[in-house]
Amino acid sequence: MNRRTTFAFTVAFAALLSGCGLRPVYSNGTHGAVARSIGHVEVAPIEGKAGWLVRNALDDKLAAISSGEGPAYRLVIKLDDNIQGFGVRTDDTITRERRTLRARYQLIDGATGTQVLDDTAGSDVGIDVASSEYATIAAEDTGLERLSQTIADQIIARLALFAIQDGKQAASASQ
Repeated sequence: MNRRTTFAFTVAFAALLSGCGLRPVYSNGTHGAVARSIGHVEVAPIEGKAGWLVRNALDDKLAAISSGEGPAYRLVIKLDDNIQGFGVRTDDTITRERRTLRARYQLIDGATGTQVLDDTAGSDVGIDVASSEYATIAAEDTGLERLSQTIADQIIARLALFAIQDGKQAASASQ
């Protein structure tokens, strides 16, 4: 495909998508519907290293979409971090591990103290157990960092969906 054909295809595809009603979730950044509906979200402290990683990832992502104006919320998260060995050799050494990180989170309205969202997020990662204990620990830590980012992405996506649905309910109630 040459450049002209690629450009024509891109324009046609964009026109097709605009007709189906799809719109970017985070359009207009901190002035968009998601930022106005969520306003400001404070992430409560979370226990452990996994909690520290998830909270930092959430704070980074929320800073990009929160306007600081509008309703304030508190996000309370409880994590379950589990490493399970499998892939056992004949000498009973483990060759593979699965690290699973699950989060149960609740969004609490700052003004009323009512819980407006209760959901879960989770993911897992496979880890090769190396002959070096240091390499295995490094792989476990890298897996935890990736899982923390994945969990944070899932929570942010669910908060955006909540904001959109909440915005639609508020708009229909005012009509």
